[in-house]
Amino acid sequence: MQGIWTTVHIRTAEERLLAATPEGALMQRASFGLAVQAADLLAQHTGRVAAGRVVLLVGAGNNGGDALWAGSFLRKRGVGVTAVLLNPERAHAEGLAALRRAGGRVAADPQRALENADLVIDGIVGLSAHGPLRDNAAELLPYLSAPVLAVDLPSGVDPDNGTVPGAAITATRTVTFGARKPVHVLNPERCGEVVLVDIGLGPELGEPDLRQLDAVDVGVAWPVPGPDDDKYSQGVAGIAAGSATYPGAAVLATGSAVLATSGMVRYAGPAADVVRSRWPEVVATGSVTDAGRVQAWVVGPGIGTGQEGRSVLRHVLAEGVPVCADADATTLMARYPDVLDARDPGTPLVLTPHAGEFERLMGAAPGEDRVSAVREAARKYDAVVLLKGNTTLVAAPDGRVLANVARGSWLATAGSGDVLSGLVGALLASGMEPWLAAGAAAYVHSLAADLGARGVPVSASGVQGAIPEAIRRLRSLEQ
Repeated sequence: MQGIWTTVHIRTAEERLLAATPEGALMQRASFGLAVQAADLLAQHTGRVAAGRVVLLVGAGNNGGDALWAGSFLRKRGVGVTAVLLNPERAHAEGLAALRRAGGRVAADPQRALENADLVIDGIVGLSAHGPLRDNAAELLPYLSAPVLAVDLPSGVDPDNGTVPGAAITATRTVTFGARKPVHVLNPERCGEVVLVDIGLGPELGEPDLRQLDAVDVGVAWPVPGPDDDKYSQGVAGIAAGSATYPGAAVLATGSAVLATSGMVRYAGPAADVVRSRWPEVVATGSVTDAGRVQAWVVGPGIGTGQEGRSVLRHVLAEGVPVCADADATTLMARYPDVLDARDPGTPLVLTPHAGEFERLMGAAPGEDRVSAVREAARKYDAVVLLKGNTTLVAAPDGRVLANVARGSWLATAGSGDVLSGLVGALLASGMEPWLAAGAAAYVHSLAADLGARGVPVSASGVQGAIPEAIRRLRSLEQ
């Protein structure tokens, strides 16, 4: 599990490390790592390193110093390096001197330099900066045609919430030092590929502010049957979804629970015949009162927001087992808060809203600070809250937050949320801790979308069909 730290914690850790490190040593480590990545990008995009043309966009802070020192290293490899000094009086003196000693130069015509560049290194602003690029930097954006390598973050993008309030850089790759920051997962489109350079910061960091699961984490955690398992020990998932009007929601949620390796899936609702015809292994009944015992419930997709849906939700919450509440269930909770009285205190609950459903639950949209918003929702409902988005956030009531970055926008299609809820329900039924269950389900959901799409738009059924392959790949990594 990878850690992500806010700029406040990064700055504190850097101060402690700087106090125990010879002056200039950290910048040397960082800039050398930056130069290595710059050479790699040059080789990828031009087929060569020597004789490549690199332009440095240099601001007043240490990020500008990193860029200048990296430029001096690149000059020693035969790269032509030109610096555009956006604030010449405050340029990093030692870095600029090093660049000049190595044969680098300062641009007399920034526009022409950028138009002829093979690679641009963005060292305009660092982690302490907020707000859009200043005018003299923003004026250069139309001339950026070469790949951009950002130092720590793309300039103009907020480091802690990933928002873009105005003019900003879009990077091909971002090199970050010591630890990853929230911007790298909250706005991956602007950051491009993120590469972490170790500068020895790890022991100073403490507990991360956010976490991100990797493939091995999910592969290890995903339940698979052992020699002593049976259909009951694998977990019995109950699905209360769909209606005569929306039977597809029932088919999608139920099917994803089946494919997620649940030992047994029970469906309860008006779409029983449709579900049974598509998934004959499912035990299907017409009502939650006749469903039999389950170890977790999924409730909400397609159940409607009238009295019948409200009764179903109340019954499920009163069962005393973990519940994943999605779609109409979240709307019912927002409209009739007393329905939550049926839940025994401490019974695990996972809410999976998109932005609109979140606004109904909380009375306000997530806003720019999605991390704080999802933490607040988790505390309010004493539940794990999975806030859907291109970066899905999963918050636990104790403040822990997972971030899952999508592999494209393939999940922006009707029914994909129903597939996710079935995955969450299956993992809850297996006994997995709710915060991890929601995060692992989001990871597999995203991977299945990528596998199902194969580069073109994919339906929710296509996403569902790719679930076994997604799990197989993750499990093979664990081996």
